[in-house]
Amino acid sequence: MKTLLIGVGQAGGKLTRELVDYDNRMGFGAVRGAVGVNTAAADLRDLPFETVLVGRDRVNGQGVGGDSELGADVMETHTREVLATLEGRITAGIESIFVVAGLGGGTGSGGAPVLARELARVYDVPVYGLGILPGRDEGSMYQVNAGRSLKTFAREADALVLVDNDAFRSVGESLTGGFDAINREVAKRAGLLLAAGETVEGVGESVVDSSEIINTLRSGGIAALGYAAAEAAPEAGENINTVVSTTRQAVLTGSSLPDATDADAALLIVAGDPDAVPRKGVERARKWVEEETGSLQVRGGDFPLSSGRLAAVVLLGGVERSERLQSFIDRASEAQQSEKSDESAADPAAEWASDDLDDLV
Repeated sequence: MKTLLIGVGQAGGKLTRELVDYDNRMGFGAVRGAVGVNTAAADLRDLPFETVLVGRDRVNGQGVGGDSELGADVMETHTREVLATLEGRITAGIESIFVVAGLGGGTGSGGAPVLARELARVYDVPVYGLGILPGRDEGSMYQVNAGRSLKTFAREADALVLVDNDAFRSVGESLTGGFDAINREVAKRAGLLLAAGETVEGVGESVVDSSEIINTLRSGGIAALGYAAAEAAPEAGENINTVVSTTRQAVLTGSSLPDATDADAALLIVAGDPDAVPRKGVERARKWVEEETGSLQVRGGDFPLSSGRLAAVVLLGGVERSERLQSFIDRASEAQQSEKSDESAADPAAEWASDDLDDLV
């Protein structure tokens, strides 16, 4: 899937840089351009692609200080500057736009939903979000920002692929090292998904293309992305169990949103040397995903790739019923209520779109 990436805020810019680097290293050619957008000038300096500093008149290039409402307001005012930067970049070959953002900070959480809304109004291609949820230890402000942004972002984008920081962070790992490791893991997952159907070595029996990604995300809402890999045997027949087991790991232990197995639709991509990918294994794995997710819309196919390993990438669309997501929404709602000391505490959110969390736009 040929895509344009727009990284909003500090975390969004860093993850976008990692996605661009991964696509370049692998030679996929799926990422056709990238732009970084921020209210803090310092966070744009190390990005190796075009950048846009917004809100100079409001924050003088110093950032919004975690204020998501200010981040949303700044983006509302300066959206035209960002759109002007995209002129000539959204060509007939672009099949999607991904707005990438950390949902805990001010610029990303506030600005990304606003930008997604405006992009959807202007361009006739799917506009997806790639959002990062803050970890439990990142403070109540980040939880509230993310809860409000999540609600708004999921509505304004055609679909929002979520990444839970806590799903990847290792015990005792430094904050900076942890975020870098998370970005690498996310880039691997998203990079392989975006590369599906692009020109690569070899010819698979049933190659996945961009239309299957679009159809998997067609229901909108929240999506999750899983990944797992293992060494491949030389003969395809010896890899049937490997394909099934890596698919299970991708969904159950390698997902960007743990416990998100109840889905509206799913897409299984098995990447590896075409001679090592067993058709029977892909079909068995696809059947398992169908049973695990409870969805009858489960697509599956190959991604021919010169490698001695087999990888399973699983995209799950419509995972709003995830226990992990519900737990986060409850936490964000409680954090917001604790900040409203002059109001009585409300009940925890009943669902991810609960009105207990204020909307941003």
